[in-house]
Amino acid sequence: MSLKTPAFDIASLHTFYRGGGSVADIVEAVFARIAEVNDPGIFIYLAEKAAVLAEAEKLGAFDPEKPLWGIPFAVKDNIDVAGMPTTAACPDYAYRPEKDATVVRLLRGAGALVIGKTNLDQFATGLVGVRSPYPIAKNAIDPKLVPGGSSSGSAVATAQGIVSFALGTDTAGSGRIPAGLNNIVGLKPSVGALSATGVIPACRTLDCVSIFALTVDDAWAVFSAASEYDEVDAYSKSIPATGFGSAPPVLTIGVPARADRQFFGDTLMEAAYDDALSALARLGHKLVEMPFGDFYKVANLLYEGAWVAERYAAVKDFFDTKEESFHSVTRKIYGGAKALSAADAFNGFYALQALKRKLAPLIASVDLFCVPTAPSHYTVADLEAEPIRENSRLGTYTNFVNLLDMCGIAVPTGSRADGLPASVTLLAPSGRDGLTATIARDLHQASGVTLGATGWPLPASAETAPRPDDRNLIDIVVVGAHLSGMPLNHQLVELDGKFSRVAQTSAAYKLYALAGTVPPKPGMVRVEEGEGGEIEVEVWKLTPAAFGLFVAAIPAPLGIGTVMLSDGTSAKGFLAEPLALEGALDITSYGGWRAYLKELSSLQRVGKTG
Repeated sequence: MSLKTPAFDIASLHTFYRGGGSVADIVEAVFARIAEVNDPGIFIYLAEKAAVLAEAEKLGAFDPEKPLWGIPFAVKDNIDVAGMPTTAACPDYAYRPEKDATVVRLLRGAGALVIGKTNLDQFATGLVGVRSPYPIAKNAIDPKLVPGGSSSGSAVATAQGIVSFALGTDTAGSGRIPAGLNNIVGLKPSVGALSATGVIPACRTLDCVSIFALTVDDAWAVFSAASEYDEVDAYSKSIPATGFGSAPPVLTIGVPARADRQFFGDTLMEAAYDDALSALARLGHKLVEMPFGDFYKVANLLYEGAWVAERYAAVKDFFDTKEESFHSVTRKIYGGAKALSAADAFNGFYALQALKRKLAPLIASVDLFCVPTAPSHYTVADLEAEPIRENSRLGTYTNFVNLLDMCGIAVPTGSRADGLPASVTLLAPSGRDGLTATIARDLHQASGVTLGATGWPLPASAETAPRPDDRNLIDIVVVGAHLSGMPLNHQLVELDGKFSRVAQTSAAYKLYALAGTVPPKPGMVRVEEGEGGEIEVEVWKLTPAAFGLFVAAIPAPLGIGTVMLSDGTSAKGFLAEPLALEGALDITSYGGWRAYLKELSSLQRVGKTG
């Protein structure tokens, strides 16, 4: 590749284009990179360079209104691209679609260029990337290791810098495991957020189109361009791509209890996970250990009864007439489903519903979860010796996610002691894709890793544009127990409140620790300008209806007034009546409630030990 050719993250490519670079130059660089990497296992079908150049020519002049203008991408070969064969890694199943899958159409409409169709575990059944009749894609970091599946080719193409991003699918972890094993980002959206029209199903009720990218910003840009409700897809949901770029400074993050963590003897992966948790703590978040046994029980359901039968149902007619066309491991899995009954399926549904009910309070008790992406790295030789067991182990922290209707994003967190990539996955209930992506971005930035296997440096995160869905929301300034991470913050979250920013008041306020309140609360009062101090607050956003409910629940002697902020703006916020100050302690000098509580906690610890 030419020294003048930029890194392939979207911001770098768009800077290149704005500076006069041509899409033709990038297309040439893509095909030069394919030759340089020389891995015949990445693509099942590669577009003709002349065809891609012709498509690039049609883009015309650089159009900043198209968020993916001139960006090369690859598509997992169970997703339709018009004119390119779809095989699902089974040559006898191949067909040539006349239309793009909905997600491909949307991405092309945003200016992206399809380079080819990528290899996969046959019919998207597997987490290893070696269940294919085609040459096996090589792990981009260490070719002795499995690349991860089922979206192996898409992950490796991205990690090798051949494309800026690639589409995969994810039923049990296929959009996360290959990302974690190849040092890239893997965004698994909420189920239904991206259309599955034009996608060969594995488990139709659980499947997601997933996104591999070099950075979280890029993954989110692709998600934003592809997220659209699809009336043709019976499982499509209206889940807007919102909420990315701003998160409360303190989140409660659930992690598996130490006794429940499973790394199958891989102490290096375990240590890398501990390092990632330490990074989250340094970012200011609160980690809470949680029992994980029931999550593992949900994970185990995926390869029992109902969902194995669903895989078989997706290709039943073809399997029953062309069983010999299947990879030996895939054939064994699908063949086993023929012995299952409708009763087995319903028993699976009942077991899942019982576990969902049991886990609901646990999931609701935290803002999100952080789990290892994979418990270990496995070699190709390991999979030859144990093709089923090692595949199952890779799904330890991924299999339960779609069954519980959660969104997730796998993100690199650095290198293990042996130099192999480390990764964690952030999870949250459906619809909170923006929250998980925001924390993933912060964690990625803190890691300082390079991009995939390219050696390209991780670029600074882009500024996030204001969210159009926020225009009709009301700002509310909170100063005490409603701050993120504080005991009453849940009242804002339960009203779908959105964190906006940390701010300071003007110097016209005094802050007091009120007497006799449980949990402890502060009271803020307005004074003459200059006689108070700048108090740290948080600004949240509520719908008008939620704002009314929130204000109605505020107990006397607290109330809502207009709070002036240090930047000259104002918003409605908590103020205390003079009556509340009886016996209160003036804590204005601390600059905020959080700082006061930190000092108070420190003094209490000294008192206990001194």
